[in-house]
Amino acid sequence: MLRRFALTATASAAALAGVGVAVGPAAGTAAAGTAAAAAQSPGPLSLGSLLSSPDRLTVTVERSGNRSGDGTYELECGPVGGTHPSAEKACARLDELAREGKDPFAPVPKGSMCTHQYGGDAIARITGTWRGQRVDARFSRANGCEIARWRNLEPVLPNAR
Repeated sequence: MLRRFALTATASAAALAGVGVAVGPAAGTAAAGTAAAAAQSPGPLSLGSLLSSPDRLTVTVERSGNRSGDGTYELECGPVGGTHPSAEKACARLDELAREGKDPFAPVPKGSMCTHQYGGDAIARITGTWRGQRVDARFSRANGCEIARWRNLEPVLPNAR
């Protein structure tokens, strides 16, 4: 039964992605491997992202210096919705990062060399689900690496002053 589900899920995902799938007795093992790999892939057409519900994020921003940017917003992508002031642009940016295979919510890697530059008191937290993965990310502008990370996610996060 599990093998049949894996084969069906893989065939469905492949059809949506426009990819061919092997069919026959040996296909079950290949399909299970393909389904497992697709479910773990961060790429734009992973099985998890094809079968999951729309992306739903809660964005909370404080002390950005941008009064229209501070607050808590809901952002939904696929289809675009929620209370985020720039929902379409924010979803487009997240889609762009996904196509590039990047995780926009990953923290600055430990041991990174960052400039001793202070970008202000702005802080943000993003929680929810993106591309079938749980998100709980914190952002600040405490040094050059964090400033770059914040800017990379604009307009999901507001332009901080």
